[in-house]
Parts: sequence; C-alpha cells; structure tokens
Amino acid sequence: MFEVLVYLYENYWRPDACPDHAQLTRKLSAVGFESDEIEEALTWLDGLASTAEAYSGQQSAQAMRLYTPAEQDLLGEESIGFVSFLESAGVLPPPMREMVIDRATAIGATPIELDDLKVIVLMVFWSLGEEPDALILDELFVAPEERVVH
Repeated sequence: MFEVLVYLYENYWRPDACPDHAQLTRKLSAVGFESDEIEEALTWLDGLASTAEAYSGQQSAQAMRLYTPAEQDLLGEESIGFVSFLESAGVLPPPMREMVIDRATAIGATPIELDDLKVIVLMVFWSLGEEPDALILDELFVAPEERVVH
C-alpha cells in the first residue's frame, strides 16, 4: 500500500489532480500495482479525506497530546518520538498531528514502521495541498546514515 501512496505523491500534485477511483485504479494497475494493494491505498486515502474534514480547525496551537496505551502500542516509541520532533519543530500543528495518528492507527500494524509513518506524514501534507519545507522533506526521505554533516 505504501508504494501506491508514494507513487500518487510523486505523480499527482494534489489529491484533486487525481482521476476518479475507477480511472486511477486502471492507471495504477497499468503501472504494475496489485489490485488489493490499490484498493487498500484508495480506501486509506478516502479515510484521510474524511479525517481532514473532521480535524480542520478543531484544536488550538497549544493543545497537548497524551497517547492512550493502545495508541502507544500501535505507533511505537520511535514513531511517537518522530511525531513529537515534528511538533516541536513547528511543522506539524495539532490538527495535522491528529490526522497522522488517525491514519497511522488505521494501518493496524503494531508498531508501525518509522518509514511507513513518514509516508503517512507526507500524505497528510499532500492531502491538504501543503508542501513541507526542505528540511522536513530531508527528514522524511533521507536515511540518517546517508546524511552528510557539514
């Protein structure tokens, strides 16, 4: 599923640039994605769109997040740490954080892999038509061992 999401991010500027589900399914199949992987990704994206509507403008910038034990199990320490890092860097406001958590828990993997969480963060930005700044893109795409220290 994550490969489909990355493909959509790389090939469509915004969600509204994507064709309807039927045409998009045909295009993704033609590229070589499996039908179950496509269906899972499109269902996940529908949930993302619903989540964006639900969380828009609902929380103040001062909101503090406490994770439930179930969320801690689903997200894992590494992913929660990464979300906290993005929040403290000022690039993931509370409504977007909640979208990330909602979509990560929708995956159901325990705990979710950090690389998968990074794709989710990227897709949340994408769904809102926002481009993360260059430093955040670096965090999302470049493996720590490949970073060059200046």
